[in-house]
Amino acid sequence: MLSVELKTTTRTGTAQAELDVHRTKTALSPDEVPTVTTANPAISAIVVMGVSGCGKSAIGAQIALNTGGRLIEGDAFHPQANIDKMSAGNPLDDNDRAGWLTRLGEELAAALARGERPVLTCSALKLIYRQRLRDAVPGLGFVFLELTKEVAADRCSHRPGHFMPASLVDSQFATLESPEGEPLTLVVDATQSIEEIGLQASQWWEDSKA
Repeated sequence: MLSVELKTTTRTGTAQAELDVHRTKTALSPDEVPTVTTANPAISAIVVMGVSGCGKSAIGAQIALNTGGRLIEGDAFHPQANIDKMSAGNPLDDNDRAGWLTRLGEELAAALARGERPVLTCSALKLIYRQRLRDAVPGLGFVFLELTKEVAADRCSHRPGHFMPASLVDSQFATLESPEGEPLTLVVDATQSIEEIGLQASQWWEDSKA
């Protein structure tokens, strides 16, 4: 059973807890004055995050199955303009993602209000994207599926029909700001089996409530 302090980032595989780190709270607008997040709540909901091809949908489904949660597929909330842009091989920018992230935060908050245990899949590549979700849902936990660019590209090349082409993997890694060191964050090796990762993340979520 994994047991962690909630203010730490936990890295599975090495069972190493990083030093307690307080992060600066930011939003999509760079004009806002930053504040420091110091709260230490139990994890209310989970975001399974990472680049395309890391296995967000499969891992999110496994966590939901293990915990009695409800899977929310973030990709299903993209407006058609975003889907068209990615399908054409063009990466999304901050403006493209702003409304989408707001919608996801609303969906998480609504699920919690209904007494559900939401598990959201969302790339959440930048700190400002993750903070937009944290602002909507206090106590939000992130499971970061970490893998190499080569593995991600190979996986994406075997997903025919998906609107995110393998050609955008490079841009995703260029955008990615690792969440390691952020509060309520679990970093896992995404090359492990779905069952292994699902168990690690589920135990981490349950332990936060102890």
